[in-house]
This record gives sequence, structure tokens and C-alpha cells, in this order.
Amino acid sequence: MASNFSINKLLFVFISSFAIIGLAIAGDPDILTDFVIPANQTNPIIDGNFFTFTGMRVLVGSDPPPAFKVLKASMVEFPALNGQSVSYAVLEFPVNGTNPPHTHPRASELLFLFQGTLQVGFVDTTDKLYTQTLQVGDLFIFPKGLVHFQYNADPKNPALAVSAFGSANAGTVSVPNSVFITGIDDNILAQSFKTDVATIQKIKAGLAPRP
Repeated sequence: MASNFSINKLLFVFISSFAIIGLAIAGDPDILTDFVIPANQTNPIIDGNFFTFTGMRVLVGSDPPPAFKVLKASMVEFPALNGQSVSYAVLEFPVNGTNPPHTHPRASELLFLFQGTLQVGFVDTTDKLYTQTLQVGDLFIFPKGLVHFQYNADPKNPALAVSAFGSANAGTVSVPNSVFITGIDDNILAQSFKTDVATIQKIKAGLAPRP
């Protein structure tokens, strides 16, 4: 099973890499040089290694993870992307795996589904929900800055997707985390969600990092 899954992953990464081209437009400020050398490097050696990211090699030969997992290649993990207006993420969904509601404040997201099925959706600024059930080979666009999610409802099979972003650092704001674990007063949240403080505290406890 692991070998078949890894072959699919490799083919998926090769095919879906072309999706990045579609988002390689000016999501970030233009630069006046061919590329940006990290400021914290003294006399850096710039060769092919600088433009190579090996962080996706862990996908080779691996089984689906027990929980939803994201492998990112943004300018944080891959400094050569700075100024190039692109970044990349591989999304691994086990059975019933969920990527909870979140936003990317600096970029739209173009998702390509390579394996399995996914329920996806986003909410626009008029509070209208747009949803779709994706099949293998489908693409779905999440507009910049809008709340969106992905869910693998398949009770037997994992799902695998790749997302391309029109920014080297799209940013991610988790809706549950930003609302419930950033220190917003319980009374404010209780009034906002039309519930009681005890319910808010239960939600916070469920989202608190495990020791």
C-alpha cells in the first residue's frame, strides 16, 4: 500500500506543480533584482542548492498520516521564494480529516485534488457559502482573504491535494484559534456567539494545546 501511495504522491507533485504557474502573478511587491538573497547571510554561496527545496522528500514511501497534515514550501521554509510571488503546500487528509476554517490574508489559493475526494467551501463577504465535492483531477479556487475549509468525508480512503498560492508568504489565520485561544474576553465571546461563558470556556479548553 505504501509503495502505491508514494508513487501516486510523486506523480501528483509533478503534475500539480504546473498549477503554480497560474498563480505566478504579482501577489507580492515587485523586486528589482533577479532574486532576493536572505539578509541574514554573510557572504552566501548562491548555487543550485539555494533554489532547491527538499522538504517534500518525506512524502516518498510514506503512508497517510493519522491526522490532517500540511507540508509547506513558503519563503519561511524555502527562502529562494522571497520576491517570486509563489508558494506551495501539500495537504494530506486521513479518513475524516479536516482542514478547519481559516483564511490566507495575502493570497488566493488554487487547490488541485490528486487522490480521494474532498468537500470544500468558502464564505464570501455577504456571508454566502459556496461548496463543492471535488473528485480526482478537479481544481478549486479559494479567493484571497475569504474563510474556507476542506474535509475528507470518505470513511475508507485518504485524500491528497496540493495548493498553490499567489504569494511567497500567503499567511494562515485559523478561525477557531484566532477567536478562542488568543485571549479575547470570555464575556465578549459569549455575547458575540449568543451563549454563556461556561460554553465558551469548554470550547477554549478543547482547543488548548496539549501538553
